[in-house]
Amino acid sequence: MARKQQQQQPGTVHTQPGEHPRVPQGLASMAQQRRVQLSTQRPTSTVCVLGTELSLDICGSAPKDAVAFHVQGTPGVKLYVVHETHSVKLPSLVGRWPLAAGAEVLLAMDTISKDVGDEKVRVSYFGESGGVPIGRAMLYLTCVEVSLDADTSRSGAVSRTLLDKASWTWGPDGHGAILLVNCDRDEPRARAPGSRTPDSLDTAIRSYADLKDMSQLVLRTRGPRTIFTGHRLVLHTDYSNAHRVGVFYSGNSVALEDYKHVLGGLKLAYTIKPSRHQDESIFYVEGLAFPDVDFSGLVAFHVTLLESPEKGLLETPIFTDTVVFRVAPWIMTPNTLTPLEVFVCSVKNNEGFVAAVRAMAENAKCPLTVCPPLENRQDRWIQDEVEFGYIQAPHKTFPVVFDSPRDGGLMDFPIKSILGPDFGYVARQAPEGASGLDSFGNLEVSPPVSVQGKEYPLGRILIGSSFPRFGGRRMAKAVKDFLFAQQVQAPVELFSDWLHVGHIDEFLTFVPAPDRKAFRLLLASPSACYQLLKEKQEEGFGEAAMFEGLQKASKPTISEILANEELRKFNAYVQSCINWNRDILKRCLGLAEQDIIDLPQLFHGKVDSGAEAFFPDMVNMLVLGKHLGIPKPFGPVVGGQCCLEGKVRALLEPLGLTCTFIDDFYSYHVLLGEVHCGTNVRRKPFSFKWWHMVP
Repeated sequence: MARKQQQQQPGTVHTQPGEHPRVPQGLASMAQQRRVQLSTQRPTSTVCVLGTELSLDICGSAPKDAVAFHVQGTPGVKLYVVHETHSVKLPSLVGRWPLAAGAEVLLAMDTISKDVGDEKVRVSYFGESGGVPIGRAMLYLTCVEVSLDADTSRSGAVSRTLLDKASWTWGPDGHGAILLVNCDRDEPRARAPGSRTPDSLDTAIRSYADLKDMSQLVLRTRGPRTIFTGHRLVLHTDYSNAHRVGVFYSGNSVALEDYKHVLGGLKLAYTIKPSRHQDESIFYVEGLAFPDVDFSGLVAFHVTLLESPEKGLLETPIFTDTVVFRVAPWIMTPNTLTPLEVFVCSVKNNEGFVAAVRAMAENAKCPLTVCPPLENRQDRWIQDEVEFGYIQAPHKTFPVVFDSPRDGGLMDFPIKSILGPDFGYVARQAPEGASGLDSFGNLEVSPPVSVQGKEYPLGRILIGSSFPRFGGRRMAKAVKDFLFAQQVQAPVELFSDWLHVGHIDEFLTFVPAPDRKAFRLLLASPSACYQLLKEKQEEGFGEAAMFEGLQKASKPTISEILANEELRKFNAYVQSCINWNRDILKRCLGLAEQDIIDLPQLFHGKVDSGAEAFFPDMVNMLVLGKHLGIPKPFGPVVGGQCCLEGKVRALLEPLGLTCTFIDDFYSYHVLLGEVHCGTNVRRKPFSFKWWHMVP
């Protein structure tokens, strides 16, 4: 075992074999180390960066006949001898060491130099006779500080840290800097319709608000300024991720026009000229891409100090400091989070629906945004076009709308009307062609759950697919890859291709609850509907009919529905499909039967073409806190009340929920959608910070 022996300064004191000196901070095995060649022909000069150590090549510069060496330094240098010979016994006051293979001297400095070369180390070599040295090597040292820092402690501000800046770890005790994708639009002059693009597509800074979306990267340089004229400082990033970040720098100026795009894209390196008057250079870093199938989300930045040995020779790196950022993921918000804004489209003949949603939003004290016909082009399915989520770093949080590949009449609405200051935008396309499963009625997220000891504090994303049916429709690969790459809401795939439209919001939703897991999973249930209708028939209400008060709608009675064998068989098939999903949801969300409520619902259709709701699909509801906007089912009236509405109230009102039944029959239901399909909600972000979890 080699051991480090300190030479105390001034003077030359060695430690006896067998002693184990405590190696001070800065010379631990993790310190960045650099080998320095010495010469007995001419003095050597070099830089020692604070927090690093230099390894002196003692043997390489030794004269031919040397058998021992002695090393001595000025007071600002801490010297240590690494020697393999434990058996050598030297006189206690003689600081000479045998010149054995592998012998080296390590040195560190902990005080910034005031002048170039103000600290020195001298190595003396001795022959067999001892006495006068047969050669000497001189080393002139300048100690400087070069440090690249970011908010690695996730406090919201950049500070010096002993944390490993070159690594990124998850969890409440984790560390590592965080970067936001600069996907909002803060530029005031770009607010004209048709000219919207996210700030991430711009390489200029035109507002101070834009800078606030970015993370700071701070370079600290201290030491004699003349040293930095003979050396070069370069900020650089890796080629593989350069197109995913942008870095801006203004020197010492605060004027917007002085912020220049210095790194990112095709710019892989930037030479920094340290100011004579300031020790810090502040860079602003923006993310340009979310984590995805080909991008882990981790980006490294480096600052390297380069030394020019002699004119005409290439510079050599003598020190590198590295900071790693993780790009913040896009996060979905479940029904259990507080609603902040409701969206609905105004189209031909849906005035009553919009009025009902408006009244419900007022009761829930939630602002309503109505997308006008000019913007929606008669596309009422705002749930299918977009999904609202958010991104978060310690210094900033803002909502981000995810635009689906569906691209109906609403295709321009997100980019023209939603993208803006502190409201971001992200989209994914389906080059293979979008299917019905790419609409975002097929994209939901559960509330927070715990599954066999594994915590999902931000819930789990739910998407519908064709499994267990092979060869059916499936979600676009680009969308699915994006969702999985965010990591923090580990997606679960459900079976939705049995439906004609194919969206999971046709058979499930979540509502808040005061007990258990703080929510209930609601599932559409043909078997619960048949059980309810059978009860009403046995109570003598078999002649009560569906769809009373609706013109042009056939009005089957309870007895006729129960006698329809084809309908019963089809609903048995539908129930088996929902049961398949029930089992997946129980397993993947850690649910018990007490966490699930079955809402009565019937479907009709054919196995080949898919199932459609027989009456307005009550599970396809709008959830605004404790206020539920439920499609009015127009069920059989028993005792002056729709028995379907009565059953749903009996199931949900004990949870403290208020049920409002909204007539969407002709405005949405006959077009194969319901209340949820025709609305959308932006919700308050989780109070839980995503970086505190462990995916």
